[in-house]
Amino acid sequence: MKNFIYAIQTDLDAAFARDPAVNSKIEIILCYPGFHAIFIHRISHFIFKKGLKLIPRFLSHIGRLLTGIEIHPGAQIDIGFFIDHGMGVVIGETSVIGKNCTIYHGVTLGGVSLKKEKRHPTLEDNVLVGVGARILGPHIIGKNSRIGAGSVVISDVPPDCTVIGVPARIVSGLRKEPNQKQQETSFEHDELPDPIQNSIQNLEKRIQDLEKRTKDEEAPGL
Repeated sequence: MKNFIYAIQTDLDAAFARDPAVNSKIEIILCYPGFHAIFIHRISHFIFKKGLKLIPRFLSHIGRLLTGIEIHPGAQIDIGFFIDHGMGVVIGETSVIGKNCTIYHGVTLGGVSLKKEKRHPTLEDNVLVGVGARILGPHIIGKNSRIGAGSVVISDVPPDCTVIGVPARIVSGLRKEPNQKQQETSFEHDELPDPIQNSIQNLEKRIQDLEKRTKDEEAPGL
């Protein structure tokens, strides 16, 4: 019971810290479907671990009806979890979510196998998953990584990386020195790199350089 209360308090603190629109913790308790969903899940998961199946599944179904968020009672979710808005979120049975993770609405942590095995993703600590992203299969998303909005992840993601696209690819990573302190997760979605735009800009620069060299070589007196 003590661990349950601590987990709920930490989830509440996470929502208060990560949503600039919130005005009070009472508002979170009364009005935040993401908080309601994780509250119901922590109860259903506790019952699920006792070997019961039907009751926790029914509780998760009630949670889905109330919040629009579907979390299988078998999913393992650590403290400090925050679901922003939440509508359309699906978290599969064998998903594992570490400490202080954040996911936005429309996110799917899905499986790609019909076998009774680890078939859903693992999010390590401090992972952020953007709006509408899909992580499919038993892949590991390394700590402090960011999944860009609308991305489809079908492979492991190393720690401290940002991935975007369909299928998702790494567009940036953080190289840490041995004694460097851990950086906080960034919520600035508009700062995600755009590798296609960067490639186009590099090509334009090369064309301009080539045109300049051609004009220099064709100039009279050279």
